Amino acid sequence: MCDVRPFCGLRYNLQRVPDFSTVITPPYDVISLTERLSYYRKSPYNIIRLEYGEEQPGDSTDNNKYTRAAAILDAWLKDEILVREEDPALYIVEHNFPYQDTTKSRLGLLARVRLEELDNKGHIRPHEKTTKEPAIDRLNLLRACRANLSPIMGLLRTDQGEMVSLLRRLIQGELALTATDNQGVNYRLWVITDRAAIDRIAKLFSDKVIYIADGHHRYETALRYRNEQCAAHQSCTGDEAFNFVMMSLMDSQDPGVVMLPTHRLVKGLESQKIAQLEEKLSTYFSVDGLLPPLPTSSDSIHSWLRTLETKGKRGIVLGLYGTHDNNFCMLRLKRDADLQSLMPPEDLSLWKRLDVVLLQRIVLREALGIDTLEKEVKHLEYTRDGLEAVSQVNSGACQMAFFLNPIRILSVLDTADAGKRLPQKSTYFYPKTPAGLVINPVWDSV
Repeated sequence: MCDVRPFCGLRYNLQRVPDFSTVITPPYDVISLTERLSYYRKSPYNIIRLEYGEEQPGDSTDNNKYTRAAAILDAWLKDEILVREEDPALYIVEHNFPYQDTTKSRLGLLARVRLEELDNKGHIRPHEKTTKEPAIDRLNLLRACRANLSPIMGLLRTDQGEMVSLLRRLIQGELALTATDNQGVNYRLWVITDRAAIDRIAKLFSDKVIYIADGHHRYETALRYRNEQCAAHQSCTGDEAFNFVMMSLMDSQDPGVVMLPTHRLVKGLESQKIAQLEEKLSTYFSVDGLLPPLPTSSDSIHSWLRTLETKGKRGIVLGLYGTHDNNFCMLRLKRDADLQSLMPPEDLSLWKRLDVVLLQRIVLREALGIDTLEKEVKHLEYTRDGLEAVSQVNSGACQMAFFLNPIRILSVLDTADAGKRLPQKSTYFYPKTPAGLVINPVWDSV
């Protein structure tokens, strides 16, 4: 069963930090260096100082961004910038955000969730591959601060949106805080301490599986930290705080759960490989249209991606920019494409429906030879901004850009259930629950 529990979180003291919007940030891995500097300037108490601290000349094992984060956390606790919840609580967060031509709303639950090893038979299941370096960075931060600063995003598979219905019924009480981020996303938070309400939520999760939607590195970090602590404390009961991790849990049936695509940029390849690309792809793909540019780049991207989405409803379609002058090329997977040589037979039924996997296996690996992690690091960049992708190609910084449609939520869950992992940066759930709403201390013994 999924063990979902309340906890006594750390929250900003509204008497000391009256404008909550000045202290929250997105998770560290979507913050650019320029954005990090802007968050530093927003407030001396912005969570960026803990979540994504700056490296400084002369850093050492005794004085570095991790030790500084721990010292700042201690100081904020002593000065009551951060205060601890008196009673164990669950936290409901409403995300209200502009999306396309409308406004969407999504509910999430901040809770402690018992850690367990990741596989397709357990109650917590991953869906995406990770790399080693970010996990080491997050582990060093967790060791120093002994706290979860930003939540891992998890999805609950329901039949008819039972989770979101329950949370809606529980947010009739007093609103604890509200904040708005740089992208115009508004967050509203309720603190749930009623024992009966907490029990109802825990019961909902008792026979369910949680799917990691975002934060795989942080989950793996929390697992490793738990194992370190258990090894250091032979008398572990299993109820110590380090046996749990803070998650933002959401209903997969919530219409406010939005998935955005992450496009791929290719750079630094030999010109011969680029010249041979169309011929190599002809075995698997046909050109399903060349779209000319419109008067402005913004209009072009908007029109191209809208057409890609429309065509994608009838089968696998990839967008390609950079090989047909200034035209946007649509590549449609052929119905008779022989994919059996590219993937194991047991994977075929799942993978052939996912454009991000076919892009990885056919285009990047087979046609372009980007077939190792080292080559991916050298030759690939990623962006969710279509305009940026086109600009990078036009400037010569990259050779071509591949555009994707968003993956369906159900496909993500099915991938996890099958024990498979998608290529890194296959999914981008929007918006992220920010760092700084609630902090989960993991230093408690019970």
